[in-house]
Amino acid sequence: MLGLSGVAVLSATAGAFLAMSLASTPLLQSQLSPDEADVFEQEDISSGLNFRLPQLTRPVNILVLGIKVISSDLIEPPEETRDLGYHALVNSFEGLSDTMLLIRFNPDNKQLVVLSVPRDTRTWVEGIGTTKLNEANTIGGPALAASSTSDLLEGVEVDRYIRINVQGVEKLIDALGGVTVYVPYDMKYTDESQHLYIDLKQGEQHLNGNQAMQFLRFRYDENGDIGRIQRQQMLMRALQEQALSPTTLTRLPQILSVIQENVDTNLSVEELVALVGFAAQTNRSNVEMLLLPGDFSDPGEYELSYWLPDADRITDMMAQHFGLDSGIYASDYSDYSDPSYLRVAIQDSTGASDAVDRLLSTLADAGYGNVYVDGSWSEPLSETRIIAQQGDVASAEAIRQVLGLGEVRIESTGSLRSDVTIQLGQDWQAAQGESL
Repeated sequence: MLGLSGVAVLSATAGAFLAMSLASTPLLQSQLSPDEADVFEQEDISSGLNFRLPQLTRPVNILVLGIKVISSDLIEPPEETRDLGYHALVNSFEGLSDTMLLIRFNPDNKQLVVLSVPRDTRTWVEGIGTTKLNEANTIGGPALAASSTSDLLEGVEVDRYIRINVQGVEKLIDALGGVTVYVPYDMKYTDESQHLYIDLKQGEQHLNGNQAMQFLRFRYDENGDIGRIQRQQMLMRALQEQALSPTTLTRLPQILSVIQENVDTNLSVEELVALVGFAAQTNRSNVEMLLLPGDFSDPGEYELSYWLPDADRITDMMAQHFGLDSGIYASDYSDYSDPSYLRVAIQDSTGASDAVDRLLSTLADAGYGNVYVDGSWSEPLSETRIIAQQGDVASAEAIRQVLGLGEVRIESTGSLRSDVTIQLGQDWQAAQGESL
């Protein structure tokens, strides 16, 4: 891992290179009408270049849409896809948003917050009615996707958008040299109609772009699309840790080419450089990955399956992490943080039942009365992870104090119905051995 000085040099060099390489190339690949442009906050978000790396001047919310379009989605598919005999992926931004992220870059507290919004979220979309949020981009492009997302999130402003298609994600990962990630279980799935072939084995692997897309697109487990979101967060965390290597500099031409060909955004080049510089200098501990609070719809409740948003918890999350005025909007969540009510899940990576039993006893002695064991965590962990599943950092830190060890992570990779998930590592087993 680079030191802070190395990261600063890398981000500055990357920023300068980006500015020189993209200055004459428009990043906006779709034309926004004046009304559509007004959906986005118009205030400047960065300082001018002036021969130095641009800096963010205020907190910024960026809506990122991952778009998957296949040839059969289009009335006039590209000629090269017409006679293939299957539904081929197309380089387009006009389809359903397969992935939706709202990312907050906050220079005030040096935090980067990533909110994953499930594509099946049931909400109101102007011109359609109550539907799945991912339809907004198809009907009204990035502006309607942004306004619908803002309405869902209690009016949180969206400053800019980025759209990237599935092919672009694959090419970007290849341009970065691949990514090393732990595959939690064997993944195998075949869809001949799309020539989608997923075949990954459990364990730590270095994935190329095609394999990384298999990892991201697999959703054939008990958690469906939400499980896919959890794997997205795992991969984003891995990319964050690996992208800041000296070899990244040598790959910038390929990275820039992918950005130019596969990204549509209303960010200016200067703003993009400022975001890159900020992200490059953000410590891992200051990166938070959240999931829109909600739950699966019951089978038969609706004609389609939905992710049903929890309005009260969304309000609280927006107040804590996205700058919504907590004095006006936030609800009283004292019951949720009370140890006797807090939903705590245990996922064991040690394979030692006695270690889990001692953890249950320790938590009970500390007043935690709503604790359950949620099976095993397949990745062997040397250090226990304490996952703030709903973004409640204070409750996760309180549990860390009780255990006397572990790393607090703000992400949504734990048990879906927990407030805090403890992914038990070897450090807990070692500590218990020393105390006997």
